[in-house]
Amino acid sequence: MEEEEAHADGDMETPFPADTYAAEAMAADMDPWIVFDARRTPRSEFDSWLESNRPSQVYRFGDEQAGISPVGWIAVLGIDHCPASGDVMGLQEGWEKLLSSGRPANFQTVKELALNHGVLAGKWLMHLESGFKLDRAWECVARAAVDGRISLVKVSTHDPTGEGKQVICAHNQNFTDESDVIRLDSVIRASGVKCPLSYKPDVYTYLGIYRNNRWKLCPTIYESKFDLECVPRRSRIINKITNLEVK
Repeated sequence: MEEEEAHADGDMETPFPADTYAAEAMAADMDPWIVFDARRTPRSEFDSWLESNRPSQVYRFGDEQAGISPVGWIAVLGIDHCPASGDVMGLQEGWEKLLSSGRPANFQTVKELALNHGVLAGKWLMHLESGFKLDRAWECVARAAVDGRISLVKVSTHDPTGEGKQVICAHNQNFTDESDVIRLDSVIRASGVKCPLSYKPDVYTYLGIYRNNRWKLCPTIYESKFDLECVPRRSRIINKITNLEVK
């Protein structure tokens, strides 16, 4: 699965599971995607597309005997979507230099690399068991993207041999802009999603920083839990770098 949420700290396994997650992520990115591009496709076609491509029913590795190809992701590109910019190759070269220099690999040094190379996008992650709740959450954020409130959303496809959970990603342009991270959380909540969320900068993905990595870095920097007892109901967002609630 491409975007693995950080779990509670524990003993590192050998070999590092993060390396496996990174390899799976690359494979999914390289396989064909099912995409609805709201910039080019009529809105009237969206409902039938959504019904035909429910993520719990689209299989990661297809069915060779039935002639069905593997599918890496299902995605909706919003009307204002533009591909993420930045020098990813330069970022990865800078990371290798950082590791060989003896400087610490931590959030601040990774952020510095991201700023220097313009790799600033990020995403809120929703991890859900495959089935109705996943399909419903996906429909909520996919509609928000088609309506122009999110620039890009994507969902992993179903792997019956995997962990059972699939991940929905809702993207924004700048993980260093905390107000925009909070804005995107509000859009996701307003669409109807109430499950816990975690936020991961794309730089972590490009550098292979997933949970249980060799540098002991937490790959997510915010977590959001929807408070049903608060009036009015709202998210409680924790900045995991400072361990402070975001106001």
